[in-house]
Amino acid sequence: MRYYIHTFGCQMNVADSERLASALEKLGYQMAEQPEQAEVLVVNTCVVRQSAEERAYGWLHMVRPLKERRPDRVVAVMGCLVGVKGNEGLRRAFPWVDVFMPPADPRPLVEFLARRVDEGRAVADLERMVRYALQDEELVLPLSERGRKVTAYVPVVHGCSFGCTFCIIPYRRGPERSRPVGQVVAEVRALAEQGVREVTLLGQIVDRYGKDIPDGPDLADLLQTAHEVEGIQRIRFLTSHPGFMTDRIIEAVAELPKVCEHIEIPVQAGNDEVLARMRRGYTVADYRRVVEKIRCRIPNASIATDIIVGFCGETEEQFMDTYRLVEELAFDVVHIAKYSPRPGTVAWRALADDVPPEEKERRFRVLEELYERISRRKNEALIGQTVEILVEDRNEKGKWFGRTRNNKLVFFEDGDRDWRGQLVSVCITAAGPWSLQGVPATPPSRSAA
Repeated sequence: MRYYIHTFGCQMNVADSERLASALEKLGYQMAEQPEQAEVLVVNTCVVRQSAEERAYGWLHMVRPLKERRPDRVVAVMGCLVGVKGNEGLRRAFPWVDVFMPPADPRPLVEFLARRVDEGRAVADLERMVRYALQDEELVLPLSERGRKVTAYVPVVHGCSFGCTFCIIPYRRGPERSRPVGQVVAEVRALAEQGVREVTLLGQIVDRYGKDIPDGPDLADLLQTAHEVEGIQRIRFLTSHPGFMTDRIIEAVAELPKVCEHIEIPVQAGNDEVLARMRRGYTVADYRRVVEKIRCRIPNASIATDIIVGFCGETEEQFMDTYRLVEELAFDVVHIAKYSPRPGTVAWRALADDVPPEEKERRFRVLEELYERISRRKNEALIGQTVEILVEDRNEKGKWFGRTRNNKLVFFEDGDRDWRGQLVSVCITAAGPWSLQGVPATPPSRSAA
């Protein structure tokens, strides 16, 4: 028996898919390379933008003939398209789908498949099988990834309660729920035992970790505890919100050797009126102060940001405020998106999507060109320097690749050794806007035990 999972969307979806794959393998399924080879087909969906939602619909139409040729084949939909409250319209539109799963919840499919294994099995036996498949401390990586996957994502906050006007996530992933420290660290420890050397702690607003727990721990506490796990060499976290980036978190990044000097902290817009319409809860001056504080305490930190262009009511001058802010702060990474109204959000209900599509595209390109110039300049400054990378894998061209502590992507050639999972010093010989090229400067280090 084989399964195939196709994942759209964010790192949280990647983590959810890996946990589903692990659960399916406990039921006796093996990973298939192609959908046609599998008895169980799953799509993990994203609805942050309309284009992502349409790709999920396209995938479901693509697998329909496979289901029709083999009606016993199981088709399942997971993620934000289903949402925490379900989606009856989705059930009507895709009657060939057998199972619908909310985000981060593989239980409906696991229960469905467990019943198919033995329909005569006692209810208690079925529940034991389901509990075994969903056991948290083992629900980490699928077998095919264990021993070869170097980096992994660990969700620490599910859902979101903040309510930006443009965002559908609170409606689809539910309210903010922090996972207990012990549960998170048990998962990090299990990942280390399965060969992972770098973990990224995930949350829609990760620096709100613990705020839903009275007198609970915060993200700095969690970083400190995860830092003590043997075998893990690097720790990252994303995505942060400028309103919750505390001095304690910044201090943890500065002081804990395993925590990487890379902070993703979306600004979304560089104009106060646009930020107010987005209901972001800070001003441009507030954001500048957070960036200044990070760079003062952690001078070598890289800062990534997210920006939405063409949000409701955004004028040309307001867009240029964003342009000037990106130019001024010289972010290391800029994720740019064109505003896409999402049904159910405050912006969809109360604000007019009045920036024409062609203007959104123009602003996207203008900002992208600026980011490319900044990134190229920063990367070219590294030529001749030696950086340390954690090698993740080898690409299709035979080059090994990994990332620096501040998240620069580096490629190098050396086909004689297996560098996977090693910390390697690389001398940078060439640079482009999106990656660096180099040659090994030292032999590989041994992975931590």
